Amino acid sequence: MARTLPQPSHRRRRSPLPAALAAGTTALALAATGLALFAGGANAAVGNLVSNGGFEGGNLNGWTCTGGASVVGTPAHSGSYALNAAPSASDTAECRQTVSVLPNTSYALAGWVQGPYTYLGVRGTGGTDPSTWSSQSSWNQLSSTFTTGAGVNSVTLYVHGWYGQGAYNADDITLTGPGGTASPSASASASPSASTSASPSASASPSASASPSASASASASPSASASPTVTPTGPVTDLPKHVVTGYWHNFDNGATVQKLSEVQSAYDIIAVSFADSVPTKAGAITFLLDPGLSTKLGGYTDAQFRADVKAKQAAGKKVILSIGGQNGAISVGDATAAAAFTDSAYAVLKDYGFDGIDVDLENGLNPEHLGNALLNLQAKIGSKFVLTMAPETIGVYSTDGAYFKLALKTKSVLTVMNTQFYNSGGMNGCDGKVYNQGTIDFITAQVCTQIQGGLRPDQVGIGVPASSKAAGGGYVAPSVVNNALSCLATGANCGSFVPPAKWPTIRGAMTWSTNWDANNGNAFSNTVGPFVHAMP
Repeated sequence: MARTLPQPSHRRRRSPLPAALAAGTTALALAATGLALFAGGANAAVGNLVSNGGFEGGNLNGWTCTGGASVVGTPAHSGSYALNAAPSASDTAECRQTVSVLPNTSYALAGWVQGPYTYLGVRGTGGTDPSTWSSQSSWNQLSSTFTTGAGVNSVTLYVHGWYGQGAYNADDITLTGPGGTASPSASASASPSASTSASPSASASPSASASPSASASASASPSASASPTVTPTGPVTDLPKHVVTGYWHNFDNGATVQKLSEVQSAYDIIAVSFADSVPTKAGAITFLLDPGLSTKLGGYTDAQFRADVKAKQAAGKKVILSIGGQNGAISVGDATAAAAFTDSAYAVLKDYGFDGIDVDLENGLNPEHLGNALLNLQAKIGSKFVLTMAPETIGVYSTDGAYFKLALKTKSVLTVMNTQFYNSGGMNGCDGKVYNQGTIDFITAQVCTQIQGGLRPDQVGIGVPASSKAAGGGYVAPSVVNNALSCLATGANCGSFVPPAKWPTIRGAMTWSTNWDANNGNAFSNTVGPFVHAMP
């Protein structure tokens, strides 16, 4: 989020492909082997649960495949046969198999693959579904581990390529662990949709976005069942079930200047933008009311600002301090900087009476050290600490992203993550298909990725610009925001993408900013605010 007028609210992103390739070309190492890995399955026999994982029968028995899949003799990693499958512009050539497992039990998935953009993963684990991929011309092993959730009796493993790319081969696929007793057909996750994480961007497969069927299969998905309501286990923040978040400018960038007291009443969380770094101490932050803003507002004083913070809180609002923005240079890269951040943030929050912290770092972050700093800050503040995040879309494009890792590390105290669904270009949704920014499908398919990646629905919100002036691209009308929330919560008013479940506890919406909202006639707060507050 920019502080100066000539800039859009956020820096325009580069294509996510280079980072994805860097993360994906090296397969994950197998975490452990043998019986010690499989906690919870002591009474069940441990072995390979995949049927025909080596394709040595010379057929596809046990597998359900889309697109051009067949069994070939050459090349094979071992034995006499292997899987060969050729994706098309509208199909990833996925082969999948549902197997019975035990709840609350650890498993190891592995397989040998070769070819461009080949994926191996599992769906329906009841937790974070693992997915790994590579793009190598020689045989290489992909592997991951996962633990099933309570009540999970079956999972669906899959291997697939990517839209419009070359054929891939797979062989010797294993899922090691104790077998369950449920019928494999009972799995609710045997969806033909593509992998939900670590997928190449639209730029890696230009034919995908041009395919007339790129979103048609998503709209045809018969996913009408509601997801169970999740009871939040995080801190008690006295917030409504669904909230509207808005950023307030501590500077003048051409939008309407506001005193904090003038922020529209529809906003439940007000993020004061932004804290400043302390140049002489890595990780430390400070905050001062901008003198230029004070002048613009006719002498808005620090004392008046502090009084406005208290007045907003008395009206039931949460006022938090945002760190970062497009130009924010706050770095928490080691334990010393983490301690400095925690101590200085605690001092600022206590001094001004802020309710918490918003993380809007757009110049890189260290999820380990910043995560520790935030957890320690919450421990010092207490259970009513409000923690929000506003990552750029690429930061939570997959669970491998640093921002996603930060969100998962702080999940126990995270209030809501409102991703900036703008300045993004086109990106793959949780169904693996390409959706362009500025559409309902882009928003809902990205939210799906975040929930499937491990965040609770009540920790996920929609972030959009308040007007076309507030961002370089990706603006949607407030009515589209309402439709997206309706789609995610109830399955109604969706676009071509239909989420695989209903998430009635979806947290709400965020906008950059309250100032740009005022500049646009309060269209966002007047339209989205009442809708969010009326959600059951």
